[in-house]
Amino acid sequence: MSETTLPNAAPEAPNASHLDDGLWSAGRRGLTIGLVLTITLIAFEALAISTIMPLVARELGGLQLYGWVFTAFFLGSLLGIAIVGGVIDERGLALPLGVGLVLFGVGLIGGGLAPSMEVLVVARFVQGLGGGAIPPIAYVAIGRALPERMRPGMFATLSTAWVLPGIAGPAIAGSVAELSNWRFVFLGLLPLIVLSGAMALRSLPATAGRDEASAGDRAGRRRIRDAVLVVVGAGLLTAGLTSATPTLLVALVAIGIALLFPAMRRLTPPGTFRSVRGVPTAVLLRGLLTAAFFTIDAYVSLALVEVRGLSATGAGLALTAATVSWTTGSWTQARFSRRLGLERFARIGFAVVAIGIALTGLVLSPSVPVWFAVPAFALTGYGMGLAYSQFALIVLRDAGHQSQGTTTAGLSLSDALGTALGTGVAGAIIAAAPRFGLPLAAGLAIAFGLGAVLAGLGFVLSPRLRTVGAATDLR
Repeated sequence: MSETTLPNAAPEAPNASHLDDGLWSAGRRGLTIGLVLTITLIAFEALAISTIMPLVARELGGLQLYGWVFTAFFLGSLLGIAIVGGVIDERGLALPLGVGLVLFGVGLIGGGLAPSMEVLVVARFVQGLGGGAIPPIAYVAIGRALPERMRPGMFATLSTAWVLPGIAGPAIAGSVAELSNWRFVFLGLLPLIVLSGAMALRSLPATAGRDEASAGDRAGRRRIRDAVLVVVGAGLLTAGLTSATPTLLVALVAIGIALLFPAMRRLTPPGTFRSVRGVPTAVLLRGLLTAAFFTIDAYVSLALVEVRGLSATGAGLALTAATVSWTTGSWTQARFSRRLGLERFARIGFAVVAIGIALTGLVLSPSVPVWFAVPAFALTGYGMGLAYSQFALIVLRDAGHQSQGTTTAGLSLSDALGTALGTGVAGAIIAAAPRFGLPLAAGLAIAFGLGAVLAGLGFVLSPRLRTVGAATDLR
């Protein structure tokens, strides 16, 4: 699909100057700054919470709920994403973004004041409910406001929004938690919501107004019902995996699968779970990529602090390295994707992620220097940067304008479900290790191994991103 055939995408004049018509031009500067600030908020939150969680678990107890702190956020995101997809197509972008940022702030307050791990899990669910609105909004804004040639650069720019939080966030969060109190990490993010929300909301009305209702109230209610089924199913599945009772484990897992996958199939493009070529495979592989990465991302800090004895601040260096390298990978794909093709970059990214996860797992052995976690996890992040944006670019290139909201919501749902299941399954494995008499390092090793296998599966399936007869050159 050419740039000018996507309705409402900004067309290119035949002799347009790319210097005068860039992301930071007068007509696009507001959108770029607003989205960058919003992603910066998410980045600070994600990296800060990952860094301080070992200290939170020590104070509140409940190591068995460690993974649930992350899983609850992504389960909330699933519900938020499914709801916002239909709202975008019917009412534009400003309303769901405003509501999402308010819920995100409420979740931060609840997390900062949480008296127990159980309350923290609930607060993170509310936070995720609001945060889930942001990715579909960003994707649709990019698809409607920018021509195809500029989209890889915008995704790379949004990835760059993780650099400052990636460099400073873990160190600041670790220092605040160790020298003062981890609760200030949650509460200290609240001013960012006001700043980023104000900038983003001001830029959206000029780029995405109200569309005609595409599905109606009945379709909207069906989406909400299916979203609730996905959340309940994923929650039961994760709860079953963490159960110490075999009968309960089997029952919860079976019920969870029965609720989760039929509803998810209705919320994603037809053929997603059969890996039908093109957009359905892009949606499927986005979830597989995040599942692979988040079997390790949420637990790198735990491995380095509890197994190798590093401080929370020291462990944050590995998260920083992965964040910076993710951005580097994203700019690499922005520079060369038109030459090599979106589909090829996705496959290369899966291979790099698989290798990076395997190398990071070696740090669990005391014979491997602990500093090796930094370049190993950085390699994993670089692979994510190469592959992550490709699926959104494929969807924006091939999905019709009237279905952009629901299709990008399906992509984000796959992303969030992969993250939730990757984090939840890995957390269940880690929590189960002591029940079988295994050390924490053994549970972490199994979880990391699962991540490498999932990335390898993505590498095998990635050729199905290309539709039959598709051109190999996107120029």
